[in-house]
Amino acid sequence: MRILGIDFGEARMGLALCDSSETLASGIGTFSVQGIKSAVSIASTYAKEHGAEQFVVGLPINMNGTEGARAERTRVFAKFLEEESKLPVAFHDERRTTILAANYMNETGTGGKKRKNTIDTLSAQIILQSYIDRKKEHPIIR
Repeated sequence: MRILGIDFGEARMGLALCDSSETLASGIGTFSVQGIKSAVSIASTYAKEHGAEQFVVGLPINMNGTEGARAERTRVFAKFLEEESKLPVAFHDERRTTILAANYMNETGTGGKKRKNTIDTLSAQIILQSYIDRKKEHPIIR
């Protein structure tokens, strides 16, 4: 099944897609968004164009395990996304994904404007890859 991974943000949203065997996540791109409806429209369009059958959205959980305002906004986004696309939405803990993405970019010497334009894509790819890896380890997860 092809799954579209999303790193949702107020100004930018990163998207990634896995292959039909759910083995490898690949980044699609980072998109400027202007509110939830804009983000829903972009994600729905890409899901349809690429044959995605499910979404996985990174859920910004606080380091102490609680959910704050960003997590609540992400849940609202996911609800609208599910309603518009008619596809199921799963959440995946996105703690440390931006840090992992930043570390990778540091190691590869990616900086400046290119870094800003790709960090959300890489974060979406990390969210999706860790989700599909976890599904393989725990097949009951959906």
